[in-house]
Amino acid sequence: MSRLFWLGAGVAAGVALSRKVNRTARKATPAGVADQLGDAVRELAEAVGSFGADVRAGMTERELELHEDVAERTGIVTGGREQRTITLPDNGNRQVTRMAGTLEETGSQGRRARRAGR
Repeated sequence: MSRLFWLGAGVAAGVALSRKVNRTARKATPAGVADQLGDAVRELAEAVGSFGADVRAGMTERELELHEDVAERTGIVTGGREQRTITLPDNGNRQVTRMAGTLEETGSQGRRARRAGR
């Protein structure tokens, strides 16, 4: 009975080791390296995008705080309260209207309607 146990344990260890060696060898091939590199670049891009969004949100929040402080201390309403429309650089299909700290997006349909005088 003991010999059968050790035979089974040896077969299981051999299969596990064989699979691990094959996975490691697959990672060393050009296709495996490309997969790893693609995953790393995708992860980096997500991290940079998230960081940029956090920075923009913080900048907007701080800008509004500064406008409110100026208005409170001097009584002068600064540019943070007026409406500004910015066309984003994605082929001009989207506009962002910033008014009193809020962002509203309008698609190309809204812009076409404004151009047509509707």
